[in-house]
Amino acid sequence: MDPKQTPTTSIDPRLLEILVCPLTKGKLTYDRANAELISASAGLAYPIRDGIPIMLPDEARRLD
Repeated sequence: MDPKQTPTTSIDPRLLEILVCPLTKGKLTYDRANAELISASAGLAYPIRDGIPIMLPDEARRLD
């Protein structure tokens, strides 16, 4: 199976405790279905690729 077709659906809970939004320094929530870390305060969703959170605002998706 091609790893690009299947999103990574887990993240270490300890990592989630220490990560914050790089723009707002606010808390992130984990969206397992979309393999993203959500920053409600910034209105952004940071992707998780191959188990690694991509915490770059330019790579984040805007939330509607």
